[in-house]
Amino acid sequence: MGLTIDGEEIKIRPFEPSDQAAVKQMILDGLVDHWGFLDSTKNPDLNDITRSYSNADFLVATLKGSIAGCGALTPIDSNTGEIVRMSVDRSLRHKGIGTIVLNRLLQIAYERQYQKVILETTSTWYEVIAFYIRNGFQITHQLGDDTYFEYIIQSNLPNPEQ
Repeated sequence: MGLTIDGEEIKIRPFEPSDQAAVKQMILDGLVDHWGFLDSTKNPDLNDITRSYSNADFLVATLKGSIAGCGALTPIDSNTGEIVRMSVDRSLRHKGIGTIVLNRLLQIAYERQYQKVILETTSTWYEVIAFYIRNGFQITHQLGDDTYFEYIIQSNLPNPEQ
């Protein structure tokens, strides 16, 4: 049995076109929560998630049929994947949803025989940086306002049950 919240199980499944509006809004709400505003010129990939992430594994977490979280694994090359668009509904943060989405993406990376997974986030998003470190990612470098991470698959096999 997986993660439950208030007696309801969190389900992880692939993104479906019918998820478009809810997933886009959740991600944008998360950006507003962090930045305090939304730059409408950024995030054009969210206008058509199916098309923008056609070569990715884009997952959604659902609770009682509603979108609770999401994240995507995009191929960089035959050995490397990149995690992007990790987000959890603001009312459901700190309950383990991000961890189960991340672990499922890492499991997919393992199944695809990637050697590593990379990602980046804003250097001032301290809570997110701590999340990735807790989940086995190592900081590789900082560039400008961004912090870059990697996760070596062979030394950190993911636990899909978390």
